[in-house]
Amino acid sequence: MDRFQKLDWPIIKDRARAAFIGVALGDALGATTEFMTPREIKVQFGVHNQIIGKGWLYLKPGQVTDDTEMSIFLGRAIRDSRGWDLSAIADSFADWMKSRPIDIGSTCSRGIRNYIVHKTLEVPPSRWDAGNGALMRMVPVTLYTLGDGETLARHAVEQAHITHNNPLSDAACIFFGHLVHRAIMGDTLDDLRTLTRDFVIQYPVFGYQPYPGNSSAYVVDTVQTVFHFLFSTNTFEECLVNTVNQGGDADTTGAIAGMVAGALYGFSSLPKRWIKRLDSKIYSEVLELSDHLVDHSPLSHISEKFHF
Repeated sequence: MDRFQKLDWPIIKDRARAAFIGVALGDALGATTEFMTPREIKVQFGVHNQIIGKGWLYLKPGQVTDDTEMSIFLGRAIRDSRGWDLSAIADSFADWMKSRPIDIGSTCSRGIRNYIVHKTLEVPPSRWDAGNGALMRMVPVTLYTLGDGETLARHAVEQAHITHNNPLSDAACIFFGHLVHRAIMGDTLDDLRTLTRDFVIQYPVFGYQPYPGNSSAYVVDTVQTVFHFLFSTNTFEECLVNTVNQGGDADTTGAIAGMVAGALYGFSSLPKRWIKRLDSKIYSEVLELSDHLVDHSPLSHISEKFHF
């Protein structure tokens, strides 16, 4: 408990807010360069470092895609159910898909349709479900389970299996949840690097040194890309800019990098010019959800006990 007694609750909430806003910023920034190659990005933008929208989805500046939207719908389900209710989460995903989102991955679409038709909360295991769709929406799970790693692991897999039932996806969801937990609790970049080294020893397929250079929707490519740019940079902005300039599935790599980097560097690190461009309704709801989730996390009960 000594570690908990040393924590500062306002700092915890600051980092949690930055993690969720980081998802939205990375999504909005990366959507512009999604499916482009690094060379194409360089020719068109030099360095892409502004939230300008457009891209293959012809977005408005500050508009987000499925990464942020699914995270918000998951967060709403936890809030409105006053706890963890997997059926409510699946219903929320179904409502989201019925709203005709601007973008939805094929594996997510198939899994949600499976729930709508059969009311099953777990798709069958599949070697083809190793996409990044379950990982991209992890931030609400992470904030809601702050202070309890076992519950994090269980809920991470439960929400993942609504659409993605694959051991690589499961491992990535659990590990990134732990990574964000540790960053929010005050671990340094070097601390996170050590954790990641141990993770890669356990799952060598995620090895990122040397960086293979792939940035597809395959969860291994996504994780390697985020690891590479997280650990080769020293600021939130540099991490996200370098990540999305790799192209490929840039909205999702940007969102995941933003989640971890936001938790690590805190709210003051988020570029004000990006926040000003972000959709104001998205910004407001993400702040409200992040506060609610942390306020109802296991860590909040510890904070009440120790008054930090």
